[in-house]
Amino acid sequence: MICSMNKVVEEFELYGKSYRMETGELAKQATGAVLVTQGETTCLVTAVVSPEEKDYDFFPLTVDFIEKLYAVGRIPGGYLKREARPSEKGTLTARMIDRPIRPGFPEGFKNEVHVVATTFVCDGTNPPDCICVNGASAALLAGGAPFEGPAACVRIGRNTETGEWIVNPTYEEQETSDLELTIAGTAEFISMVEAGADEISEEDMLAAMEFGQEAIAAFCEAQQRFLDKCDITVMEYSVHQADPSIAERVSVHEEEMAAALHDADKASRVSKVEALKAAIKENDFTEEERAEWGSDIAAACKALEKKAMRAMVIQSGERADGRTPSEIRPLFIRPGYLPRVHGSGLFQRGQTQVMSVCSLGTLREGQRLDTIEPVEGKRYMHHYNFPPYCTGETGRMGAPKRREVGHGALAERALIPVLPDEDAFPYAIRVVSEVLESNGSSSMASTCGSTLALMDAGVPISAPVSGIAMGLIKEGDDVVILSDIQGLEDFLGDMDFKVCGTTRGITALQMDNKAKGLSTEILGRALQQAKEGRAFILDAMLAEIPAPREDLSPFAPRIETIKIPVDKIRDVIGTGGKVIRGLQEETGATIEVEEDGTVHIAAVEGPAGEAAKQAILDIVKEPEVGEVYEGEVVGIKDFGAFIKLTGSKDGLLHISRMANGRVAKVEDVLDLGDTVQVEVIEVDQTTGKISLDRIDKPDAPAADGGRRGSDNGDRRGGPSGREHRKPRNRNR
Repeated sequence: MICSMNKVVEEFELYGKSYRMETGELAKQATGAVLVTQGETTCLVTAVVSPEEKDYDFFPLTVDFIEKLYAVGRIPGGYLKREARPSEKGTLTARMIDRPIRPGFPEGFKNEVHVVATTFVCDGTNPPDCICVNGASAALLAGGAPFEGPAACVRIGRNTETGEWIVNPTYEEQETSDLELTIAGTAEFISMVEAGADEISEEDMLAAMEFGQEAIAAFCEAQQRFLDKCDITVMEYSVHQADPSIAERVSVHEEEMAAALHDADKASRVSKVEALKAAIKENDFTEEERAEWGSDIAAACKALEKKAMRAMVIQSGERADGRTPSEIRPLFIRPGYLPRVHGSGLFQRGQTQVMSVCSLGTLREGQRLDTIEPVEGKRYMHHYNFPPYCTGETGRMGAPKRREVGHGALAERALIPVLPDEDAFPYAIRVVSEVLESNGSSSMASTCGSTLALMDAGVPISAPVSGIAMGLIKEGDDVVILSDIQGLEDFLGDMDFKVCGTTRGITALQMDNKAKGLSTEILGRALQQAKEGRAFILDAMLAEIPAPREDLSPFAPRIETIKIPVDKIRDVIGTGGKVIRGLQEETGATIEVEEDGTVHIAAVEGPAGEAAKQAILDIVKEPEVGEVYEGEVVGIKDFGAFIKLTGSKDGLLHISRMANGRVAKVEDVLDLGDTVQVEVIEVDQTTGKISLDRIDKPDAPAADGGRRGSDNGDRRGGPSGREHRKPRNRNR
């Protein structure tokens, strides 16, 4: 037994919100299990550590975030009626838990670790993601895992009216915030940052990070109080130790490794490095040693590569591809690269190349969301694809992996603040970024490429966005900040810090940190260096396309928005959608009607949209006295004929107004289906009934039954004339 069977509870309040952590009652066969609560949002976070060490050259940590729709009192849609693959938000939350937890395990630890966060209750007020990071840390520590903690995660918002920081804002508080900063780490250092912002300054972002670090420390303190109540037995795990002679034999090749690394071409550099590693294995180790120490030799060679790369930067200030720390790789930028698509942009930085393509559609084509979040859908979608060929590899193509989902979400978040609102631009927007080549910073290339595609499509963004990935090499007190990192510097460096924004400020950022002791002073320097790099890249982009195109692509739908009275919606849609389907089939336009009477009409061809618009206006129009219509006879009664004026309005043409002279029978003058020109002479304001008069009346038929055009004389002044008959009620 690892933790006492007794139930342990810690309740506390921080920054105006209530929290609860408990263990000892649920999921007791897991290594550790903690039930975490904020408000009434409740999640169970379990951690299981396998007892045996795996022969991997990586740390096998798996994190799953399970969204249960019962948490919000809903039954899943679809045929199976059960949760299937994770939503995009679920995938992002799993990554968010993984990133600050992973650095807490010791170097060389190779036991499998599985963390599962399950939503039990979501109260619609408090998001579940941040407390799941805290729960994962507590579950690992309560279970005695070799995890360096406590670790905690908080979300920082800012009230736009008061300027006050908000810790773990509710969904409602997020609506009035110009910042959403998710930050995680320990009481001493920051390990993960994720943010979206409405173009806030670097100074404000740094201040938010500093405040976030203070909040993390407060949550770590509360978590430690909880852990102090637990009866924890620290489990014994063997951390793999390689034979010291391996590193000694490999280290003599540092100069050779430095020479192999000093190559700007990725393929050539990788080839040289791999050839050197193969030679070391072959020449410095016997066949028996290779069989026994295979993974250890590979790890030692990787460590040599890391040491040589870092020493090169620290000692000479020169990077593997010959650049200075702040230098940007060569740029190649082409908006409008593809024909016929609504918008496209090719962005290349060094050996990272991304093609972004923009598609415009009706708002109904936006994404519907079926998650535990109180969000029904979104109109802007960014999808990022990273096929194997972009790194010169073979592999299977399938559903997007977590990394692809995360990179797409980052670029999406970076551009949302500059998009026009629905009223000004009533389109659903999808941008797909295809990574064609990759040597680091592909997510930032997709951000830049997406800006090009949106501008090429004529989307009136408020400002263009550029992005850059920053890196860090830290050895003791020696610190070098790197702009526009390539893959080698990401893998072997200490930080991957992606920053996106406009000339006015930051719109998104993401950071993963492997260096302990990363100060806010270093982060401030990184933000300033990133600002300079973003400006350089943005200038290059604007040299190719200085502003969004004035006109949409001829292949993009033109959407016009009109407003109709709410009580006319039924008339436009028709029974079972019959009317609106008929209009779409007849005109070729797409018509969407919202509950408030807003109608969006989309058509690639202008005449189709105009025809649909006019048809809708005709349906909802209320005829007025004096207006002339040409309508079809749709009903015949003894006292007159009903004439269709608009899609939903008929008027009565009384028998006395059908012809010159007396008409004995309506059918003597009109038949069903006839077209007749009429004028509105009266609209009853109470009943809405409409009275009509026929224009260009024919003579009434003769008394012998002849029709239309018979000479029956003018009898209006005779004994049987209208002035001697009882006046008819024309509004019947």
